[in-house]
Parts: sequence; structure tokens; C-alpha cells
Amino acid sequence: MTDVVLAAVFGALGGIALTLLLLLVRRLARGGADLGSDAEQATLRALHQASLAAPHLRGGLSGPDVVKASRHLRVLLGSAAVAIVSPDDNVWFDGASEGLESAARRIAAQVRASGRRQVFPSPRQHDALEAVGAPIRVDDQVVGVLVAFAERVPATLVRAAEEVADWCAAQLALGGLDASRTQLAEAELRSLRAQISPHFIYNALTAIASFILTDPARARELVLEFADFTRYSFRRKGEFTTLAEELGSIHSYLELERARFGDRLRVTLQIAPETLATVIPFLSVQPLVENAVRHGLEPGEGGGEIRIIARDVGVATEITVEDDGVGMDPTALQATLTAADDGLHVGLRNVDTRLRQLYGSEGGLVVETNTGAGTLVRMQVPKSQPLHDPESD
Repeated sequence: MTDVVLAAVFGALGGIALTLLLLLVRRLARGGADLGSDAEQATLRALHQASLAAPHLRGGLSGPDVVKASRHLRVLLGSAAVAIVSPDDNVWFDGASEGLESAARRIAAQVRASGRRQVFPSPRQHDALEAVGAPIRVDDQVVGVLVAFAERVPATLVRAAEEVADWCAAQLALGGLDASRTQLAEAELRSLRAQISPHFIYNALTAIASFILTDPARARELVLEFADFTRYSFRRKGEFTTLAEELGSIHSYLELERARFGDRLRVTLQIAPETLATVIPFLSVQPLVENAVRHGLEPGEGGGEIRIIARDVGVATEITVEDDGVGMDPTALQATLTAADDGLHVGLRNVDTRLRQLYGSEGGLVVETNTGAGTLVRMQVPKSQPLHDPESD
């Protein structure tokens, strides 16, 4: 919950900055007469430099991106040089750095020891720069030090260096949150794969074995379907895939289930061609189909029908998985979806959680069900996801 709140706060701040930058672009388009006061222009220039520096800080205080960030921070502060010093004393400079690297390390050591900003007068009377150092603090830990050098360090630069160091800390925290969310998503995928393997694989292999003597050709076909299914489900690359690829894996899954159910399992697909290229989270539709088989049709004696529908709904693709099986009490389902781990409907809960993480609180699954009335599960995925390119092996 804390991560979600932090993400919302940082997202709001990013939205404010973006709005201000858009205002700058509009004013520039109108010409110099409508650029506003000197103070307004200075504010917009500062926001512009901050927006340029932000992406280079998201990966942490390492690598060449930090040098790019320091370049924009120097312009933002209006100082002669800027250094960012990591806890292991790596120094990234922008500006004239000759003779200043050792000074930056010395300043950083003193700032880390005190945990506070400090001003450092010039050690010599002529041709030397003064400096101000400010801690970059994340979760009450000093993870770096910002050092600004200038011929003279006025009070405004002291305050500005402290504010910019705090802003850098916010960017690093946001980058850490992004990394944590990625790790969480990977962990959830591993959990989902673990849920697939014990139940389904045993049933699939048992079904294949039953055909080896009576129908060897059918057994070979099922072995190939099993290979395709496991290759897709346990692939290592990519958090995203296309609907077409996921449907291919679903076909293999259903063929293996038909080997068990026979004519008791009926499947209807209504897939609009334009939806096939939709980028979706990896293993987001397949668990819904497996849930329909395991918890909808399998408990009943007569089997039933599964309907998979994908249609265009404007800016999104809507995907529906419906079964006419035993259904579930809505109250019990709600408790299941919010439970930490009840051993049931794990795939449904996992997909719902990942969709909400990716597309917001309104982006989760919509489930319609009742005892004896079957279950319908609906999800909507945005058509445009430029940051979510599917990867394949």
C-alpha cells in the first residue's frame, strides 16, 4: 500500500511539472511578447532543466547517466561546476573539474559525517572556488552528496543546493520504487508459473499416457501441444506479450484439457482480428481460462462451455472469459480475491493484482458470478502501450 501511495504522489508531482512545461511550450509558440515576467521565465527554465535531469537519476548514482544529470543540475544551479559523489567516492563532474575532484571527495566525506549541508570557503585568497555540499538522503540514509562550486557561495546557492539535493533524492526513490515494482511483478509471475506446474502438468501427462497405446498419433499431437504450452508458460524474457501469442498458448492448454474432458468441454472463440496485436501482460488471459476449467467446469459432472471474446472498445481491447459452470458466491469470491493466500483462485488474484499495478485501481478484473450461474471475467487493456513492448525468446 505504501508503494502505491508513493507512486501516486510522485505521479502527481510529475504531472504538475509536465503541465508547467507544456505551458512553456505554448508560450514559446506564441512568441516573445507572451513569455511572462522574468521570474516566470526563470521558473520555467528551472523546471525544464529539472525535467531533463530526472531520467538520468532514476537508475541510481552510477554510470554515465549521472554525468548527464550533473550537466543539467549545474545549469539549474548556475554554478561554475557541480559534482555528485556516491558513498563509494565515485565522483561525477560537470564544469571545470581540474583540481576539484579531491576537494569534492573531502567535502562529501564531511557532509556524510555531519548529515547536513555545509559551506566551504576558498582555502586560498585568489583563483579558487568556494563550495556548498548537501546530502542526498533516501530513507534517512545519505546515498550521495551534491557539491556545487562557485567563485562565491551566496545564501541563495546554499538554499538552492539543498533543495536540488532533496529533489535528486526524490528521483532516486522513484527509480527504486520502479525497480521494486519490476521485481514484484517478476516474483508474481514466478508464483503463477509455480501454480500452473503441479496441477496442470500432472493431469496433462496422465492424459497423454492414456493415449500412448490406444492412439499413438493422438499422443504425439498432445506431446507437441504440451511442449508448446510449457515453452510459452516458462519462457524467461518479457513481462508482456501479444493477445495472438497468448491465444496460441491457450489453444495448447485447451487441447490438453480436451484430452481429459472429451466432448464435455466445449470452447467458443469470438476474436476481432484487430485485437490480435494488442499488447497484454504475459500470462494474463491464460490463467482466466484455467480458472474457468478448474473451478467452473471441473467440479460439475456434465462439463460445459467456455467462451473467449476479444473486441475493440475504442481506446482499449476488452477480453472476456466466460463459463457456464458451477459459479461461486460473490461474497466468497471477494474474500478470495483479497486474501493473502487461500490456495484457490490464485491465478485470478494474481492477474487482478498485476493489472491494477500496471493500469491503476480501475484497471483490475471485473467478475460476474453466482452459485450455479457460471462466471464471467472481463479485463480491458489499453491499445497504446509504448513502454510495454513484448519480448520473445
